[in-house]
Amino acid sequence: MSTNPKTLTFDTSTSRANPTPSPMKRLTVPRIRQQKGKEPLVMLTAYTVRMAQLMDPHCDMLLVGDSLGQVIYGLPHTVAVTMEMMAAHGAAVVRGSYHAAVIVDMPFGSYEASPEQAFSNAARLLKETGAAAVKLEGGRVLAPTVEFLTSRGIPVMAHVGLTPQAVNILGGYGVRGKSPEEAKSIVEDAVAMSDAGAFAMVIEGVLEPIAIEITQKIACPTIGIGASAQCDGQVLVAEDMLGLFDRVPKFVKKFGNMGASVEEAVREYAAGVRDRSFPGPDQLYQPA
Repeated sequence: MSTNPKTLTFDTSTSRANPTPSPMKRLTVPRIRQQKGKEPLVMLTAYTVRMAQLMDPHCDMLLVGDSLGQVIYGLPHTVAVTMEMMAAHGAAVVRGSYHAAVIVDMPFGSYEASPEQAFSNAARLLKETGAAAVKLEGGRVLAPTVEFLTSRGIPVMAHVGLTPQAVNILGGYGVRGKSPEEAKSIVEDAVAMSDAGAFAMVIEGVLEPIAIEITQKIACPTIGIGASAQCDGQVLVAEDMLGLFDRVPKFVKKFGNMGASVEEAVREYAAGVRDRSFPGPDQLYQPA
């Protein structure tokens, strides 16, 4: 569904490349919803301006995921992520993008208590970041919250299956839906969230037949992560996909080996500093 422009101009007045497209037209929530059953949607996580700049021309959506707790801050899970973290990184990603719709995760504890609490925090995130929508985890119990938000102008992306914020209840990050009862429950969660007005839905870490059944049953596009290629789109944590981490979940395919590239570049830099070959003549200022 890419509509990214062919030509980029660069601001040469600063020391950092800042691509500005012409014309600029960001994807909207209604257009994303219309992609149900069409060309698969492309989504990746983004947490910083520069990564957003690099990924934006190729993605339909950028997810400012609460996975930043682990990826950026080294936390053991996402439960400790705060509204302040999500707002700061969400604003950075919006500044670094022009094409993709930016979706911001609502952190644990910011929406579960009541629809009113969810609205207050979701409104704050949209105001402070400029993002297009929020994402929240959960099933049927949160359907009234999704309906409350969407009826008041806040687009919501749902998230069912393996829900990382519930790690303390689930006891880990294992695949969901192994029992017929759990599989049925996940499908019912998805249907309830779609019926409540979610414009799209992440399905994470489930047996593939569950993801296929949900995709066929619900009206909004499904975005798989450890789900099925038959979903209406896919998402991965960008740092996993780029090969910045040695250990990744089973559902990740590494499309790069950036970890090794970074290590090699740092090794060469360190060697250049220690043998005084850096900085060299090209990096120094001399009197006229």
